[in-house]
Amino acid sequence: MSGRRTKIIATVGPASDPPEVLQALFAAGADVARLSLAHGPLEASLERISRVRAAAIGASRPVGILVDLPGPKVRTAPFSGDGVVLSTGAKVRLTEATEGDVSTAEVVAVQLTGAVQALEPGDRVALGDGGVALVVKECRDDGVVATVVGGGVLRARPGVTMPEARVTQRSPTEADLRMLERVLEAGVDAVAVSFVETADDVVTIKRAIGWGGPVVVAKIETGSAVDHMEDILHVADAVMVARGDLGVRLPLEDVPHIQKQIIRRGVTHGKPVITATQMLESMLAAPTPTRAEVSDVANAVFDGTSAVMLSGETAIGAHPVLAVEAMARITARAERDFDYQGWGTRLGQQQMAGLATASSMVRTTSAITAAAWRASVDAELTAIIACTNSGTTARMISRFRPICPILAITPHWSTARQLAMAWGIQPVVGAAHATPDETVWHAVDTAMRLGVVRPGDLVGVLLGSPSTTEPTTDTLRLVRVR
Repeated sequence: MSGRRTKIIATVGPASDPPEVLQALFAAGADVARLSLAHGPLEASLERISRVRAAAIGASRPVGILVDLPGPKVRTAPFSGDGVVLSTGAKVRLTEATEGDVSTAEVVAVQLTGAVQALEPGDRVALGDGGVALVVKECRDDGVVATVVGGGVLRARPGVTMPEARVTQRSPTEADLRMLERVLEAGVDAVAVSFVETADDVVTIKRAIGWGGPVVVAKIETGSAVDHMEDILHVADAVMVARGDLGVRLPLEDVPHIQKQIIRRGVTHGKPVITATQMLESMLAAPTPTRAEVSDVANAVFDGTSAVMLSGETAIGAHPVLAVEAMARITARAERDFDYQGWGTRLGQQQMAGLATASSMVRTTSAITAAAWRASVDAELTAIIACTNSGTTARMISRFRPICPILAITPHWSTARQLAMAWGIQPVVGAAHATPDETVWHAVDTAMRLGVVRPGDLVGVLLGSPSTTEPTTDTLRLVRVR
């Protein structure tokens, strides 16, 4: 086995905007750049997409761009400077924000019409990712008075989490769909849908994108999404364990168990799973992570996550490049103790139950990739090469977490960049070929040129017939490298 297999997603923001910092992020190991459309004007995000694309040209591999739609996220008006401290026991007034408002330790302006008025005494309100907690005590004409029951520092425009019954907007919002049109024109590789509740929310975005567009990532951060997990996995291309909002909407002690459940089910379906929020939070200021954070990241790897995500650490933190370097070291070390054999064996027993309602094409690809994993164990393959147009074949073999490298050869740059968030896959852009024999020969030749295999090695090549009307991966060839 060679190289790090768990992918790293780094959020781009003011701290990582300079071209030299972006290039350093990719050199340090960032595989995907994430842009949150909830912060700042859309035009600034579009300019940032162009800068990321330019900086990624110098990377040694395809780099993906993931944009995160805000959804019905309630946020505060901005806090000034380096942030404001809300002390435990203090009183704070929540008001409805108007243009130009600034939040303070005494008055927090909420940027959603009618949200403050909907609150009732006894309601709990979380600011940020649950770091600051309030309890509503009194409703008045000039806002709501609340007591701080868990204090902390608030910076920029933190999110506001209220009881779900108080916020009636659904995802995607009309603003999300307008933003989607613009980012599609900019050519992004993946779109994350915030506050998904049911599969219909994902389908709405997929219809707006149309066939052949970016992959759709469903963010699992509501109780409803957890309840509808199976339906969501059938329509989403990937999922994200968004632990920040999960932790304030559901009992905090449930979140680790939900994380394991989402990862296990997502990977079984052949869908990449991203674990996110506060993974190296202390590196917003510190040059090294805490021991607890290192354990958190390592355990996400042991759980089988496809990718880990950095948020504020790389967007606004003091050490964005150090954060990526730390993440790369932690994940690479954890992978040395990952139970590859056990994972693949368990998945082989579960796979057909998880695909019982899938199409015949998906079931065929599932069966042939299962055979490839079995061959990688029994024949001790040096590598598995997936020849793929859409990336599905590569993602389906990736779910078995084989110990040997996975090379995905595709004629499409967009597919290569989309595979940047999928576990263990080294995407390579190569020409399409007219016959299976030519496809296999060029696939093995590419693997040799990249140093993935050497003469005498045995490799498995997954492919379909180029002439079929319904492109299905139905062939596995074991090839001795000459």
